[in-house]
Amino acid sequence: MRQLMAVLAGLAIVAVLSCGGGAGRADGSGPIKVGLIVPLTGDVKTFGESARNGAMLAIEEANAAGGINGRKIDVVATDDKNDPTETGNAGSKLIDMDRVAVIIGSVSSKCSSPLSDKCQTAKIPMITPTSTNPKVTVGEDGKRKEYVFRACFIDPFQGTVAAKFAIDSLKVKTAAVMYDVGNDYSKGLADYFKSNFEQGGGRVIAFESYAKDDVDFSALLTKVKQSNPDVLFLPDYYNKVGLIAKQARQLGVKATLLGGDGWDSPEMSKIAGDAIVGGYFTNHYSPDDPRPEVQEWVRRYQAKHGQKPDALATLGYDAGLLLIQALRNAPNARPDEIKAALGAIKDFPCVSGRITFDEWGNPIKSAVVLEYAKDGQKYVTTINP
Repeated sequence: MRQLMAVLAGLAIVAVLSCGGGAGRADGSGPIKVGLIVPLTGDVKTFGESARNGAMLAIEEANAAGGINGRKIDVVATDDKNDPTETGNAGSKLIDMDRVAVIIGSVSSKCSSPLSDKCQTAKIPMITPTSTNPKVTVGEDGKRKEYVFRACFIDPFQGTVAAKFAIDSLKVKTAAVMYDVGNDYSKGLADYFKSNFEQGGGRVIAFESYAKDDVDFSALLTKVKQSNPDVLFLPDYYNKVGLIAKQARQLGVKATLLGGDGWDSPEMSKIAGDAIVGGYFTNHYSPDDPRPEVQEWVRRYQAKHGQKPDALATLGYDAGLLLIQALRNAPNARPDEIKAALGAIKDFPCVSGRITFDEWGNPIKSAVVLEYAKDGQKYVTTINP
């Protein structure tokens, strides 16, 4: 009898595994289970809140319209606190216990990179809305992680855009760079900016690193002041950039401040005050873009959340749209079907632009440059690939 029970238990486990977990029942019915991993607490919680709000709005709209092929999307959301260990734990739970069919997340590259390894191994599709480091979709062996996609452009392009803007629009000749040595996003973007700035004829005369927990940047900023650069490139998140900007101005650093999409948060001006006014950063979209699809998106988001959507919310929404499109072309919503459907997406209209995935799972799209003014962010220009 015990042997019979063991055999039956084994068959039951096989049956559960073979039905695709979060894909629903074996007959292709029931809700489609989707995991969502974002930081809702921790140092970049505004990023997580925005990305969650955007992704959830896309999914809520799809469910209100009848779901996907008659099936509703069931979201299992979790907070990773912008901590890679927490992200790994959340990914394991979603894959092994909740048995989701696909994951949206995470926000920062340092969290999405290990999550992408886990998803690739488990063969569960993943779409990060906002992680821009190339490592997210490329393994240590240089091969494509075929189950991993993103809704955002990548740092080599962003670094190129920032360097091009500095040289062509700001007309600067020299730059200093300060970056977080332990942050893949910050260090990668610093390297890409330096390389492109120098290729464009500029000189990087200070290239300084700091640690994640540093809060006093006076020693590094004194070096920057002595080098007297035209521009100070700060490729980090708003909480750190706000501190550096404030201390830079207090020490008398006159350089124009320039950075990447990590600057995009309503908290930036609260932290930096007037120190960030006149600073420029590359980003994925602007709410001032006159395209009808952008203005309609801004209207819907503002009606629900009481404020204009930032780029994190917009990329969260775009990630949701990409997932929904893939699910429509994955009849049984199984992970392998979803992966194939994502890879086949071409010229798909999203808020941040029309998306076609390249061979590495990265979208080919344009970037915008925004300026911090006293009354908020201002659109400056769009730069195409």
